[in-house]
Amino acid sequence: MRTRIAVLLAFAIVGAAACSNTPAERPEGGQAVGKPNPASVNCTQRGGKLQIVSTPAGQSGICTFPSGKQCEEWALMRGECTPG
Repeated sequence: MRTRIAVLLAFAIVGAAACSNTPAERPEGGQAVGKPNPASVNCTQRGGKLQIVSTPAGQSGICTFPSGKQCEEWALMRGECTPG
């Protein structure tokens, strides 16, 4: 009987610890560290200049090329828009 109580108590403690409300730490400056957006990298590698545009629907990246042509960064990545 004592073994059952000890096991149940252990599960309760582990379960309570798993539900911890501690937020993940961020590095100094408050910005998350991660990989760059591959569509943004693709834009600049192809000679474009990236601009982030905010709309009521959210944000999107517009890649502008020296010729003046503009492509949405993910459309460029998918090949639906070409720089030329």
